[in-house]
Amino acid sequence: MSLEASGVPSVAVHTHVFARLARASALANGMPRTRQAFVPQPVVDRTPAQLRAYIEGTDPVSRRPFMQEVIEGLIGALTDEDLKGISFERSTPRLLAPDTEDNLQRLFVDNKWTDYLPVVLPTQERVEKMLKGTRHPPDKVVGRMRPARFREFWEFTVEKVAVNAVMAGARPEYLPVILALAASGQTARSSSTTSFATISVINGPIRREIGMDAGIGVLGPYNHANATIGRAFGLLSQNLQGGSVPGESYLGSLGNWYAYTAAFPENEERSPWEPLHVQHGFKPTDSAVSVFFGGWYTQSGYGPRETWKEKFLRCLTASEHHIPPLIVLDPIAARGFVELGFDDKRKLIDWCAENARLPAREYWDNQWIQTLVRPLAVTGVEPYASRLKARPEELVQMFLPQEINIVVAGGETQGAWKMFGGSLRKDATVSVDAWR
Repeated sequence: MSLEASGVPSVAVHTHVFARLARASALANGMPRTRQAFVPQPVVDRTPAQLRAYIEGTDPVSRRPFMQEVIEGLIGALTDEDLKGISFERSTPRLLAPDTEDNLQRLFVDNKWTDYLPVVLPTQERVEKMLKGTRHPPDKVVGRMRPARFREFWEFTVEKVAVNAVMAGARPEYLPVILALAASGQTARSSSTTSFATISVINGPIRREIGMDAGIGVLGPYNHANATIGRAFGLLSQNLQGGSVPGESYLGSLGNWYAYTAAFPENEERSPWEPLHVQHGFKPTDSAVSVFFGGWYTQSGYGPRETWKEKFLRCLTASEHHIPPLIVLDPIAARGFVELGFDDKRKLIDWCAENARLPAREYWDNQWIQTLVRPLAVTGVEPYASRLKARPEELVQMFLPQEINIVVAGGETQGAWKMFGGSLRKDATVSVDAWR
């Protein structure tokens, strides 16, 4: 139950860089006049004296004394305007008026409907052709999506996904994969100051059917299906969740170029281990997509060489503590690990989980661990509670085995591997066959 519902007045406090976002979120949730106050950014790594100066100083948004904003917000009587909320039309016109290609391209850019690369204009004819890639009707609801937890969900249909698939340059036969990505409920345009992106892995027969390339250059711009499927996921995410506008519904400080097109197939045929989707409950003959949330860090190496353990440990302990690794191995590297006794990928995953450890002081000295994990630890949720009880220099486990994933991909020109930030959330592996 909220404080307000309990009869306790409250004022939301934000840092000033989130002013537009805070107000837009209040508007979207029907509370445009919610009481808000602002302090300067940042609030981390500030001394107590500096933080006190924020409170005793001026609200950088209203230019009034901060405490005056808070006190008036708490004791001010609610007006009719405060109580009536807001209702507004969330739909958009299905069709645009005809115009020249240059003007329409400019219109798409001006309305922030693109990733700022030219798009294939989604004419009725092109969208109808795209829809032939699935047996599902155009008005079938695919799912719901939002850029952040505090924003409302937007619902979208097969036709709306098809429009964005056309814009990305995809072909009709790719549509079941794009629909499965959309149905995951994961957005490829999440709003976080940490600049997250998504990384999508495609498994099963669909890879070969539509000509995806899991070999040389698998993570690069060298295959039409790989590139346009990832781009379509990004475009549909920003357009079907209510936007992804910097400073308003997107707050990534640095941004992330994985957001352009980070989707690739696993090289199942050259892997010594079971493929990712089988690991998560599907049959080898099924086709599926897995959507990893993260994309924040990337580390790489070669091998396994003689010192692979030392290299892996450096990379694992340098990983962002709350985003477990997605490890992508070239088939040469995967076979090398088999020769070292890791005949099942779970053995390598278990080794990583057991050996990825940090002193408790370093583990807890992390913004996201403090924000997301510490509350769980305080309430006794394991294994976080035990980590919180550890002495400052005591080594604590960073990740659980079920949080780490390994995928085999690449063209066997080098025994290379990459370690990405990639959290695979529950139900984020979705059937492609269901969307054929």
